[in-house]
Amino acid sequence: QVQLVESGGGLVQAGGSLRLSCAASGRIFSYTTMAWYRQAPGKERELVAAISSGITAYYANSVKGRFTISRDNAKTTLYLQMNSLKPEDTAMYYCAVQGNWGQGTQVTVSS
Repeated sequence: QVQLVESGGGLVQAGGSLRLSCAASGRIFSYTTMAWYRQAPGKERELVAAISSGITAYYANSVKGRFTISRDNAKTTLYLQMNSLKPEDTAMYYCAVQGNWGQGTQVTVSS
């Protein structure tokens, strides 16, 4: 059983920053890949960033250089530091671990 709870979303002006958190509990493998997805109204859910048990990370081209994905030492909390936010980053952001999804946290960037 895996439980995921996202937090940290909110309303921010373009150019601002937010830090999303995903608290994971349950049977989480130390080596498992953890990821952030997002979905804007009328669009498909897309992969934003992912991080392995090591330092290897993936970023969608649209967020490279602006977002940073990280995880804590226990591998049970996932973060997404979002800088230089743009209106097009507006979406519901979801944490994904081992095929499980959180409830999502809304990020709205105004211009």
